[in-house]
Amino acid sequence: HQPLKVKTGLDLWLRERSADIGVVMAYGRILPISVLDAPRAGCVNLHASLLPRWRGAAPINWALAHGDGESGITLMQMDAGLDTGPLLSKHALAIGPEETAGELAERLALLAAEVVSKDVPRAVRGELVKQSQNDALATHARPLERADGELHFTRRASELANWVRALSPRPGAHTTLRGKSLKVTRARALTEPARGAPGSLVFLSGRALVNTGEGLLEILRAQLEGRKELAVSELINGRALLPSDVLGKP
Repeated sequence: HQPLKVKTGLDLWLRERSADIGVVMAYGRILPISVLDAPRAGCVNLHASLLPRWRGAAPINWALAHGDGESGITLMQMDAGLDTGPLLSKHALAIGPEETAGELAERLALLAAEVVSKDVPRAVRGELVKQSQNDALATHARPLERADGELHFTRRASELANWVRALSPRPGAHTTLRGKSLKVTRARALTEPARGAPGSLVFLSGRALVNTGEGLLEILRAQLEGRKELAVSELINGRALLPSDVLGKP
């Protein structure tokens, strides 16, 4: 989120063409004031959260990681800050209980297209009332790195399930299996109590359950290092997962 260095004269290009408005989505950089002020109605951003919740680069991921029940698209007037400008419209979208970041991103993209067609023309005409954000309610969605995906089985199963879907498909939730990487792509939390030490496996009717700090985490799909993603039943049948395994061990 460093300020963009405009070497191509973008601000002049916009002014020469008498641009009505600039529209930005998922750009990841802060535009300088000269660009923000160039179009007649300024620049607007289609942000993938219900601002001021989850300002920043990874709003979809952090909404899922925290178990939020809804997300959405916020059309906001851009200013010099990071997603701090006044709000023009908000459009909520319910999050499915097992929805991944990739799946939610696709649905939000479709919603954003509707917002562009309906609300951006109204913004140009000055028909949308600007509303200041409540900074006291703001949360920050920092960029995610691969290291963020490491699963710590001392945490609650519900937290781990949210983390798996928040990092799917990228950068991916992962652990270790007999010293090699195991990427967990689908999982769900169970309400049953843990039956052993965190990270140890429980096999039950063709299912692989992991003991956690609180509850059991059912692995639904996973990918062993150097292999393709498989359903857990295939991993069990191929003896890639064994009842004696403990996930997360060096």
